[in-house]
Amino acid sequence: MDGLPGGPGEELGFMTAQTLDTSDIDQYLGKPVASSSLREPIAPNDIRRWVHAMHYPNLLHYDPDFAAASRWGGMVAPQSFCIATDDGHGAAPACVGNIPNSHLLFGGDEHWFTGVRVRPGDTIANERIPFDYVVKETKFAGPTCFQRGDNNFTNQDGELILKQRSTSIRYLAHAGGETVNTEEFEEPVWTAEELVEVEKRRFAWAKMMHDLGHKERWWDDVAVGDDLPERVFGVHSIASFATEWRAYIVNNWGTMNLRKQDLAGVGFSEEMGIWENDPDMMKTDPFLTDGAYYGPSRGHLFPAWARRIGMPRGYGYGASMGAWGIDYLAGWAGEHGMVVHAVSNYRGPALTGDITIQTAEVIDKSVDDEGRHLVHVKHKMANQKGTILATGTAEIALPKKPA
Repeated sequence: MDGLPGGPGEELGFMTAQTLDTSDIDQYLGKPVASSSLREPIAPNDIRRWVHAMHYPNLLHYDPDFAAASRWGGMVAPQSFCIATDDGHGAAPACVGNIPNSHLLFGGDEHWFTGVRVRPGDTIANERIPFDYVVKETKFAGPTCFQRGDNNFTNQDGELILKQRSTSIRYLAHAGGETVNTEEFEEPVWTAEELVEVEKRRFAWAKMMHDLGHKERWWDDVAVGDDLPERVFGVHSIASFATEWRAYIVNNWGTMNLRKQDLAGVGFSEEMGIWENDPDMMKTDPFLTDGAYYGPSRGHLFPAWARRIGMPRGYGYGASMGAWGIDYLAGWAGEHGMVVHAVSNYRGPALTGDITIQTAEVIDKSVDDEGRHLVHVKHKMANQKGTILATGTAEIALPKKPA
């Protein structure tokens, strides 16, 4: 398989098994599945809300004066933004077919960017096509299905902006709950001095972007072995995760022409709620359609529900972790650079009470067939204890100094 190294789940050392009935998935592979459409074009505040929620203080995406003086002549969305316009956080084409009484977690993403940017006034559409799946035996939940699907985001002119291949992790509900780590039930306690240090580290990355401003980060000045500046944010909380949830446009009432979906039909357990984003129920009792308050996503914000699916306390969104990775690399590249391709493997959740620390190392430089000057990096996401949350690789196009 292409995409995630060796196929989904390889980094976790899983053994192959074929004990989970996934036969219903086969009928969907390679065929487009339904999508929901935005009711209004992208507004400036959609973009501002997104970067605020994703902890991404890049002036290009929220300050009109800075944006006007940029190479773009006005506000553009960050490269991570397309996922905010999808009705399923990218997981929909990676969650087709019935696996009875199952739950879902995000396993990873692969992104291919074309260079087309999203601006206020654009209308974004997504063609979604299930790609493949594999079943493996995991310590977390026994037989587990790693399923992949493609999201193809285009604008109103039919231009492809991004192809995103998402991986979902589907497993039996009772299995995840049985392996929850009880030692992680309590949030860490931070001293006042420690929080001051976190704030200093957080601001250092923002200052790096301020110092670069509208200038180029030259490909010539980057060397193999260089470390990118670390990015630190948090402390994560129920409030910060709720802010992230609301930045996905679909998670506000009435913003999309919602497709009719059958969450029970793909095997989600009814105890978690099966009305999330249901277009008919939204007209009757919209509270029941809110995944964070009531539906399958409530484990992110309610520890008791998190523990039912194997998480020790409130935890962050996989799609947000994908955005964090893209924003980290794009923020370093600056407005004259671009993330061309990125792979992210999600290995653990961001939990309430923790911070997230992003680092990356330059492992190669090249010039591709299109003449783009690329910096190759391996990137990593961890918490304050060193627990790995995500790993991956990426290629970033940077400008070359004039001869």
